[in-house]
Amino acid sequence: MVKKKSLKNSLKKLLKIKRNNKYHKGELNVKLKRGQSFKDATFMGIMRWTFYNRLKEVYPNVKITYGYITKNTRIQNNLPKEHRIDALCISGNPNVKRLDYWHYIKQVRRHNRQIHKAKILKGGIRKLNQAPYLVKGFKLFDKVKYKGQECFIFGRRSSGYFDLRKLDGTVVHRSASYKDLKLLSKRKTLLWERREGVSSPT
Repeated sequence: MVKKKSLKNSLKKLLKIKRNNKYHKGELNVKLKRGQSFKDATFMGIMRWTFYNRLKEVYPNVKITYGYITKNTRIQNNLPKEHRIDALCISGNPNVKRLDYWHYIKQVRRHNRQIHKAKILKGGIRKLNQAPYLVKGFKLFDKVKYKGQECFIFGRRSSGYFDLRKLDGTVVHRSASYKDLKLLSKRKTLLWERREGVSSPT
């Protein structure tokens, strides 16, 4: 009985190998979808306690909490699901009087590493994938004012026209001229945007 079972398993393994070979040769058409990445969860699983213990050495009053506790606090106090609300729940003061504004922060890349486009043109010419660093005095991710609206440069053209957006992706203008822009602050790795909100938790 055991021998029969092991033979069955061996045949299954051989069949899998045969299918894999056919797939790699292009003889087997299989539609595969890449699943969800768990890199961040793996990183937190490995590094969480090391980070917590080192932080506790510097700040002895640090405490660890969990998502289900934050969620329970939020539901009990009838609060909406937002990052800033979660921060209040974690602090232990969910019903504190809040300001009518807050700051949204977004991290952006420092540089576009792909210098040339992948497609090579006739004559072996490789077209640049990067727009000039400085266009009419403006850089990518500079904070500007356009017709009374504060926004950021998300795209630039050497002709002097810019793609302007808010940090949540809202398009202010797809092709605004540099003549209509006023520089508010130079680009940084962390972009800050002031947002308006409700001052009380009701």
